[in-house]
Amino acid sequence: MQKISWLLLWHPHSMEMKEKDQEVTEGKDHKKKSKVLGAELKNYLLSLVPHIESTDIKYSTSKDVIFPAEEVIQWSQSLEKLLATPYGQEAFREFLKSEFSDENIEFWLACEDYKKTQADNLHSKAEKIYKEFVQSNAIKQVNIDFHTRKDIAKEAQDPTPSSFNEAQRLVFVLMERDSYPRFLKSRFYRNLLSKVECNSLK
Repeated sequence: MQKISWLLLWHPHSMEMKEKDQEVTEGKDHKKKSKVLGAELKNYLLSLVPHIESTDIKYSTSKDVIFPAEEVIQWSQSLEKLLATPYGQEAFREFLKSEFSDENIEFWLACEDYKKTQADNLHSKAEKIYKEFVQSNAIKQVNIDFHTRKDIAKEAQDPTPSSFNEAQRLVFVLMERDSYPRFLKSRFYRNLLSKVECNSLK
Protein backbone atom coordinates (compact mmCIF):
# COMPACT_ATOMS: atom_id res chain seq x y z
CA MET A 1 0.00 0.00 0.00
CA GLN A 2 1.44 3.36 -1.00
CA LYS A 3 2.43 5.47 1.98
CA ILE A 4 0.77 8.86 2.15
CA SER A 5 3.17 11.61 3.17
CA TRP A 6 2.57 13.30 6.50
CA LEU A 7 2.74 16.67 4.76
CA LEU A 8 -0.06 15.90 2.33
CA LEU A 9 -2.22 14.30 4.98
CA TRP A 10 -2.29 17.51 6.97
CA HIS A 11 -3.16 19.77 4.00
CA PRO A 12 -6.36 21.59 5.01
CA HIS A 13 -8.23 20.43 1.90
CA SER A 14 -7.47 16.76 2.49
CA MET A 15 -7.61 16.44 6.28
CA GLU A 16 -10.73 14.92 7.74
CA MET A 17 -11.11 14.26 11.44
CA LYS A 18 -13.53 11.43 12.07
CA GLU A 19 -15.92 11.72 14.98
CA LYS A 20 -14.99 9.44 17.83
CA ASP A 21 -16.87 6.18 17.80
CA GLN A 22 -17.29 5.93 21.56
CA GLU A 23 -20.17 5.70 23.96
CA VAL A 24 -20.79 8.98 25.76
CA THR A 25 -20.78 8.46 29.50
CA GLU A 26 -20.61 11.95 30.92
CA GLY A 27 -23.62 13.75 29.39
CA LYS A 28 -24.07 16.82 27.23
CA ASP A 29 -21.37 18.92 28.91
CA HIS A 30 -18.76 16.29 28.07
CA LYS A 31 -19.89 16.15 24.44
CA LYS A 32 -19.79 19.93 24.10
CA LYS A 33 -16.32 20.09 25.65
CA SER A 34 -15.04 17.38 23.28
CA LYS A 35 -16.35 19.23 20.23
CA VAL A 36 -14.70 22.48 21.29
CA LEU A 37 -11.43 20.69 21.96
CA GLY A 38 -11.53 18.97 18.57
CA ALA A 39 -12.23 22.25 16.76
CA GLU A 40 -9.38 24.04 18.55
CA LEU A 41 -6.99 21.21 17.82
CA LYS A 42 -7.91 21.12 14.15
CA ASN A 43 -7.49 24.89 13.76
CA TYR A 44 -4.12 24.83 15.46
CA LEU A 45 -2.79 21.92 13.45
CA LEU A 46 -3.90 23.56 10.22
CA SER A 47 -2.02 26.72 11.22
CA LEU A 48 1.22 24.75 11.41
CA VAL A 49 0.96 22.84 8.17
CA PRO A 50 2.45 24.17 4.96
CA HIS A 51 0.05 25.06 2.15
CA ILE A 52 1.16 23.58 -1.17
CA GLU A 53 0.97 25.89 -4.18
CA SER A 54 2.50 24.45 -7.35
CA THR A 55 6.00 23.38 -6.33
CA ASP A 56 6.45 26.04 -3.68
CA ILE A 57 5.74 25.54 -0.01
CA LYS A 58 4.28 28.46 1.90
CA TYR A 59 3.24 28.48 5.51
CA SER A 60 -0.28 29.24 6.59
CA THR A 61 -0.96 32.59 8.24
CA SER A 62 -4.14 31.43 9.94
CA LYS A 63 -4.56 32.38 13.59
CA ASP A 64 -2.86 30.07 16.07
CA VAL A 65 -4.48 28.31 18.97
CA ILE A 66 -1.68 28.18 21.52
CA PHE A 67 -0.74 24.94 23.26
CA PRO A 68 1.04 25.05 26.62
CA ALA A 69 4.72 24.64 25.71
CA GLU A 70 5.34 22.42 28.70
CA GLU A 71 2.66 19.97 27.55
CA VAL A 72 4.01 19.66 24.02
CA ILE A 73 7.57 19.23 25.29
CA GLN A 74 6.42 16.48 27.64
CA TRP A 75 5.04 14.54 24.69
CA SER A 76 8.64 13.74 23.73
CA GLN A 77 9.45 12.28 27.16
CA SER A 78 7.34 9.15 26.84
CA LEU A 79 4.29 7.72 25.14
CA GLU A 80 2.58 7.79 28.53
CA LYS A 81 3.01 11.57 28.67
CA LEU A 82 1.70 11.93 25.12
CA LEU A 83 -1.42 9.87 25.80
CA ALA A 84 -2.04 11.59 29.13
CA THR A 85 -3.42 14.72 27.45
CA PRO A 86 -6.47 15.06 25.16
CA TYR A 87 -4.48 17.16 22.66
CA GLY A 88 -1.71 14.57 22.67
CA GLN A 89 -4.17 11.77 22.01
CA GLU A 90 -5.68 13.62 19.06
CA ALA A 91 -2.32 14.58 17.58
CA PHE A 92 -1.05 11.00 17.83
CA ARG A 93 -4.31 9.65 16.43
CA GLU A 94 -3.97 11.86 13.34
CA PHE A 95 -0.37 10.74 12.89
CA LEU A 96 -1.39 7.09 13.12
CA LYS A 97 -4.04 7.73 10.46
CA SER A 98 -1.22 8.69 8.11
CA GLU A 99 0.31 5.28 8.75
CA PHE A 100 -3.03 3.47 8.49
CA SER A 101 -2.69 2.20 12.06
CA ASP A 102 -5.10 4.42 14.01
CA GLU A 103 -6.93 1.28 15.16
CA ASN A 104 -4.19 0.92 17.77
CA ILE A 105 -4.90 4.14 19.62
CA GLU A 106 -8.65 3.68 19.16
CA PHE A 107 -8.38 0.29 20.83
CA TRP A 108 -6.17 1.67 23.60
CA LEU A 109 -8.65 4.49 24.30
CA ALA A 110 -11.58 2.06 24.20
CA CYS A 111 -9.80 -0.06 26.83
CA GLU A 112 -9.21 3.00 29.02
CA ASP A 113 -12.90 3.82 28.82
CA TYR A 114 -13.83 0.18 29.46
CA LYS A 115 -11.89 0.08 32.74
CA LYS A 116 -14.08 2.92 34.06
CA THR A 117 -17.33 1.16 33.09
CA GLN A 118 -19.96 0.27 35.65
CA ALA A 119 -20.46 -3.45 36.24
CA ASP A 120 -23.91 -3.45 34.61
CA ASN A 121 -22.45 -2.25 31.31
CA LEU A 122 -19.31 -4.39 31.20
CA HIS A 123 -20.78 -7.16 29.09
CA SER A 124 -22.12 -4.91 26.32
CA LYS A 125 -18.90 -2.88 26.13
CA ALA A 126 -16.71 -5.97 26.18
CA GLU A 127 -18.71 -7.43 23.31
CA LYS A 128 -18.44 -4.21 21.33
CA ILE A 129 -14.65 -3.97 21.79
CA TYR A 130 -14.21 -7.63 20.92
CA LYS A 131 -16.21 -7.37 17.70
CA GLU A 132 -14.63 -4.08 16.61
CA PHE A 133 -10.96 -4.77 17.41
CA VAL A 134 -10.25 -8.37 18.39
CA GLN A 135 -12.23 -11.03 16.53
CA SER A 136 -10.59 -12.51 13.44
CA ASN A 137 -12.75 -10.60 10.96
CA ALA A 138 -12.85 -7.30 12.88
CA ILE A 139 -12.73 -4.22 10.65
CA LYS A 140 -10.25 -2.50 12.99
CA GLN A 141 -8.41 -5.63 14.10
CA VAL A 142 -5.37 -4.92 16.26
CA ASN A 143 -2.13 -6.84 15.98
CA ILE A 144 -2.09 -9.21 18.96
CA ASP A 145 -1.01 -12.83 19.17
CA PHE A 146 -3.35 -15.80 18.75
CA HIS A 147 -3.28 -16.83 22.40
CA THR A 148 -4.21 -13.35 23.65
CA ARG A 149 -7.00 -13.15 21.09
CA LYS A 150 -8.30 -16.53 22.26
CA ASP A 151 -8.12 -15.52 25.93
CA ILE A 152 -10.10 -12.34 25.23
CA ALA A 153 -12.79 -14.36 23.46
CA LYS A 154 -13.26 -16.32 26.68
CA GLU A 155 -13.08 -13.22 28.89
CA ALA A 156 -15.75 -11.47 26.84
CA GLN A 157 -18.25 -14.13 27.88
CA ASP A 158 -17.91 -13.18 31.54
CA PRO A 159 -16.02 -9.87 31.48
CA THR A 160 -14.25 -8.09 34.33
CA PRO A 161 -12.67 -4.60 34.36
CA SER A 162 -9.29 -6.21 33.57
CA SER A 163 -10.44 -8.37 30.64
CA PHE A 164 -8.53 -6.35 28.04
CA ASN A 165 -5.48 -5.42 30.12
CA GLU A 166 -3.03 -7.77 28.42
CA ALA A 167 -4.17 -6.88 24.91
CA GLN A 168 -4.02 -3.18 25.77
CA ARG A 169 -0.48 -3.62 27.09
CA LEU A 170 0.63 -5.38 23.91
CA VAL A 171 -0.83 -2.66 21.69
CA PHE A 172 0.77 0.04 23.82
CA VAL A 173 4.19 -1.63 23.48
CA LEU A 174 3.67 -1.87 19.72
CA MET A 175 2.91 1.86 19.47
CA GLU A 176 5.77 2.74 21.82
CA ARG A 177 8.38 0.81 19.83
CA ASP A 178 7.10 1.47 16.34
CA SER A 179 4.90 4.52 15.71
CA TYR A 180 5.85 6.78 18.62
CA PRO A 181 9.53 7.23 17.57
CA ARG A 182 8.37 8.17 14.07
CA PHE A 183 5.88 10.63 15.52
CA LEU A 184 8.69 12.40 17.37
CA LYS A 185 10.74 12.59 14.15
CA SER A 186 7.82 13.76 12.03
CA ARG A 187 7.78 17.20 10.43
CA PHE A 188 4.54 17.95 12.23
CA TYR A 189 5.85 17.36 15.74
CA ARG A 190 9.19 19.09 15.07
CA ASN A 191 7.35 22.15 13.73
CA LEU A 192 4.95 22.13 16.64
CA LEU A 193 7.74 21.82 19.20
CA SER A 194 9.73 24.61 17.58
CA LYS A 195 6.71 26.88 17.50
CA VAL A 196 5.70 26.46 21.13
CA GLU A 197 9.29 26.88 22.27
CA CYS A 198 9.52 30.14 20.33
CA ASN A 199 6.24 31.34 21.79
CA SER A 200 7.41 30.54 25.31
CA LEU A 201 10.44 32.81 24.85
CA LYS A 202 8.38 35.84 23.79
